[in-house]
Amino acid sequence: MKISPNALCPCGRGLKYKKCCGALHRGLPAATPEDLMRSRYSAYVLKNVDYIMETTHPLSPFYQADPTAWRAQLSIFCTTTRFEKLAVLSVKKGDTPDEGYVTYRATMFRGDQDISSTEQSLFRRLQGRWLYIKGI
Repeated sequence: MKISPNALCPCGRGLKYKKCCGALHRGLPAATPEDLMRSRYSAYVLKNVDYIMETTHPLSPFYQADPTAWRAQLSIFCTTTRFEKLAVLSVKKGDTPDEGYVTYRATMFRGDQDISSTEQSLFRRLQGRWLYIKGI
């Protein structure tokens, strides 16, 4: 899915996509766990499966060794889900400077079914880049 660089970013920050998650989708590393979480939500909205894969920590239970199968699964999820809204509820530091948590609520639908979720996500820095580990 394409989005105009001047459109509002799907992450809900109120900034233009090009100045918000678009910069991360083009390769700029996320400065904080919240930035990464927002950019991943936007990637789901925009069906940017490669970005989702690239920002998943290799120790994550969601990481898959077979990129073809993983890409296909993510693609199905993205195309069958309507992403309505993201609300960041809290952000907190982890036990080390390379760990952080973001609690958020994602409003999503599959057809008429509400599949919204609230999650506290764990992020860890690996080689200087924030990556998603899992929800707790």
